[in-house]
Amino acid sequence: MTATDDPLRTYPFGPPARLDINPTYAELREQPLARVEMPYGGAAWLATRYEDVKMVLADPRFSRAETMGKDVPRNVPPIQEDPSILSMDPPEHSRLRKLVAKAFTARHTERLRPRIQTIIDELLDRMVATGPPADLAESLAWPLPIQVICELLGVPTADRDKFRAWTDQVLSMAGAELPLIEEARAALNGYLADLIARRRVEPTNDLLGELVAARDGGDRLSEQELIVFGVTLLVAGHETTANQTGNFVYTLLTRPALWLQLVGDPDLVPSAVEELSRFTPLGASAGFPRIATEDLELGGQLVRAGEAVVVQMASANRDSTVFDRPDEINLASADNPHVAFGHGVHHCLGAPLA
Repeated sequence: MTATDDPLRTYPFGPPARLDINPTYAELREQPLARVEMPYGGAAWLATRYEDVKMVLADPRFSRAETMGKDVPRNVPPIQEDPSILSMDPPEHSRLRKLVAKAFTARHTERLRPRIQTIIDELLDRMVATGPPADLAESLAWPLPIQVICELLGVPTADRDKFRAWTDQVLSMAGAELPLIEEARAALNGYLADLIARRRVEPTNDLLGELVAARDGGDRLSEQELIVFGVTLLVAGHETTANQTGNFVYTLLTRPALWLQLVGDPDLVPSAVEELSRFTPLGASAGFPRIATEDLELGGQLVRAGEAVVVQMASANRDSTVFDRPDEINLASADNPHVAFGHGVHHCLGAPLA
C-alpha cells in the first residue's frame, strides 16, 4: 500500500466546458487515488479508474449511511439530513428498494413502451405544428420523462413546472444559496406529503398509492421515509433522463457523421444508447461521498477508516484498460460494461426505464 505524494488539489478541477471531461481525469487515471479538497466539508479521496470506481460502489466497507447528518466532504452546501434510498446501506436500503423494484424491472418497463411512444409522438407532433424555431429541450427532453414518471407515480402532470423549479434548486451546485436549496427541498417534501394525504382519502393503484399502502398496511417504511422516497423517485425519475436526452442529441449533432450513421441504420439505436451513456458525462464532477468504515486498500492506496471517497463515473467510462479508444464514439459497440448507471447495490433503480 502506497501513500500519495500528490499535493492536495482543489475540486472540481475547473468550470464545466460543454460536455467535455476535464483532462485532469486522464492524468489521474495513470496513478493511484488523488487527494482533493471538496467545496464543502474538507478533503476526500477521488477514484477515477474503472476498477477503483467499481470497488467503491460495490464494497460495503464504503458507506453512504455514514455521511448522514455529518459535515462530510461534498460538492453541495446542504448536509444530508433526511435518509433516502440514495443514502442508505443494506439492510435498510434493500428494504426500501424491494418495495418498488418490480415497477422498474425490464419486463415491466417494456410494457410501458407503447405509452411512452404515444407521448413522444404527441410531443413531436405539437413541436412540428408550432413551427420553427424549435426548442428540443422544452418541447421533448423535459416534458417526456416528467410525464412518464408522473403517470407512473400518480403525480399531476399539471404541477410539473412547480416541481421542476424545485428540482433545479435542490440539485444546484453553483449559484444557489443554502436557504434557497432548503426552501426548495421543504417545498418538495410538503408537495409529496400532500399527495400522500390525498391517497389516504382516495386510494389509488399507482406507485405512490402502493407505497402508501405499504406504509399504512404493512408498516414497511416510516412516514418520513415515505415522503422522501416519493421525492427521490419523482426527482431522479425525470431530471437525469431529461438532461441526457438533450446531451445525447447535442453529442450527435456536433458529430454529423455519427448522426447520419444512426439515421441511416436505426437498428444501431440500442447499442448507440449504451455508447452515448458511456461517453456523455451525466455530471461534471463527482458526487455521493462514501465513508470508509475500516482501513482498507483501494487502487494501491491506503484509505483509513473515517475518510471520505468520491468517484467520477464519467472518468471510469474513459478508462483505456477497459474500453478500446475510449475518447471516440463507436455506436456499434457490442461490449459496453459502462458504469453510467452506477454499480453495486446503488445501481440505478430506474435504469431499465431510462
